Amino acid sequence: MQDETRLERWLYRAIARATTPRGGAEVIAVVTTIATLGFGLLMTVVDHGNFTTVGQGLWWSVQTVSTVGYGDHVPTTTAGRLVAAVVMLVGLAFLAVITAAITSSFVARATEERAKRLGSATPATAQDVRELNERLDRMEALLRERS
Repeated sequence: MQDETRLERWLYRAIARATTPRGGAEVIAVVTTIATLGFGLLMTVVDHGNFTTVGQGLWWSVQTVSTVGYGDHVPTTTAGRLVAAVVMLVGLAFLAVITAAITSSFVARATEERAKRLGSATPATAQDVRELNERLDRMEALLRERS
């Protein structure tokens, strides 16, 4: 792709980093940080009556994304409330993804430790179970013949 824009190249690199839980969490954290800053600035423009300074807009955005929501700054215009709804959804998605990434890391680590303890044994497949059943059937047949 020779006609890639700078943004497209950045997105490709970001997606490539997101192949691991840690990389995914980093990408989500960066995107959420950028969105938080952008939404804070946007709120200052959209609902300037309640957010008279950029600092107020940024403070509101951070507390909304983090789901703290002190309520000291509240949008009152329709456009402001729509921006607020998007910011709330971004905040919830960020928390969900971070929680999932951390949980995934714990599960992966526990699986690795279990594999080391068991001598790198892999879980039995359906074929393994069939082979074991056939072997047991042969052993039972031999025992019946000897009895």
